[in-house]
Amino acid sequence: MITSKTSILVTGGAGFIGSAVCRHLVAYGQARVLNVDKLTYAGNLESLQELDGHPDYSHVQADICDGPRMRELIAAFDPDAIMHLAAESHVDRSIDGPDAFIQTNIVGTYTLLEEARRHYEQLSVDRRAAFRFLHISTDEVYGSLGAEGLFTETTSYDPRSPYSASKAASDHLVMAWYHTYGVPVLITNCSNNYGPYHFPEKLIPLVILNALDEQPLPVYGTGDNVRDWLYVEDHAKALALILRQGQPGETYNVGGNNERTNLEVVQTICDVLNDLAPRKSGGTYRELITFVTDRPGHDKRYAIDASKLRRELKWQPEEDFDSGIRKTIQWYLDHPEWWRPIREHRYRGERLGQAK
Repeated sequence: MITSKTSILVTGGAGFIGSAVCRHLVAYGQARVLNVDKLTYAGNLESLQELDGHPDYSHVQADICDGPRMRELIAAFDPDAIMHLAAESHVDRSIDGPDAFIQTNIVGTYTLLEEARRHYEQLSVDRRAAFRFLHISTDEVYGSLGAEGLFTETTSYDPRSPYSASKAASDHLVMAWYHTYGVPVLITNCSNNYGPYHFPEKLIPLVILNALDEQPLPVYGTGDNVRDWLYVEDHAKALALILRQGQPGETYNVGGNNERTNLEVVQTICDVLNDLAPRKSGGTYRELITFVTDRPGHDKRYAIDASKLRRELKWQPEEDFDSGIRKTIQWYLDHPEWWRPIREHRYRGERLGQAK
C-alpha cells in the first residue's frame, strides 16, 4: 500500500491538475514528489511557488517521449509510484495541430510505461507489491451522451476528437501493460475540471478573464452542450486516494455530479462577477455574452457516474458547482500576478479549433 512519505514521480506536475496534485501530496505530508514536466505553453512553475524550497518537492524539466532521460530520472529517484498526468489536453488545439497530441499522449505514454516496467521488474518483492502506475485520463474517451444516461467504467470508448482519440489510445496502452506485463496500473477518467491556476484557454478561466477585460464572452453554438464539472482540488484528493487504495487493473471514474450547459456556466460566472467585481460601466456581465460558430465535432453531453469511487473508496467531493465557481472566481480576482503575464505574453484569448 502507498503510505506517507512514499516517493512519487508525477509527470505533468506543472499543469493545471498536476500542480494541484503536487500541492496536495506535498503540503499535506503525503509524499516526496519529483515533478517531471516539459514546460510547454500550459506548464507553469508559478503554480507551484508555495512548494519552492520544500524538502519533499523537486522539479526536472524533461520530455516523457525521451526514453533515456526517463530511465535516468526513474533510476535516480527510485519511485514507489508514478502518477502520469503529462498530456496535451485542449480539444481546440488538437483540431488545429493533432501531431503534438499523438506524440505526447500516445508515444509519451508508451515510453513512460516501458521505463516504468523496467523499474518495476527490478524492485524487491515487497516494493513490487506496493508499486503503482496511475494514469489520469478523461471522460472524453467515451464520446458523446444523449439527453439521458451516464458514463460508467464499462462504457465503450467512442472518441470524437484528435485529443480524445489520443487519450483513448493511451488508456488502452496502459491496460495492455497490466495484462501483458503485469505492471500494476490504475486508470482514472475524470469530468471537466475547474479551479485556481487554470490556463486561460479553457472555458471557465477564459470567460472570467474576458469579462474582467470587458471582452466578448464566447459561447459555442447555442450553448446547450452539457458538461459535468469537478473542482480541481477535489480531483487531486481523489487521485491520492485512488493511488493509496485502488485495485490494480481497475478504472475509476471521477466526477463532480454537477451537470451544466455551457451557457449556464457562462451565465453563472457573469452573475457571481456582478456580485464580486461589478462592471464600472454599471451594466451586467451577461451583456458581453456572444454566440460564435460551434467547434467541429463538438460532443453534446458528458456526465460521469462516480458511484464506484464513492462506494469502494468512500470518496466524496467537497465542493458543489456553486461553491467551487465562487472560490475560483475569487482566486482569479485575487491573483492577477499569476494570470496577467499569461494573457499578455502567451495566450490573449484568441479563438482556436476552427479547423480551417
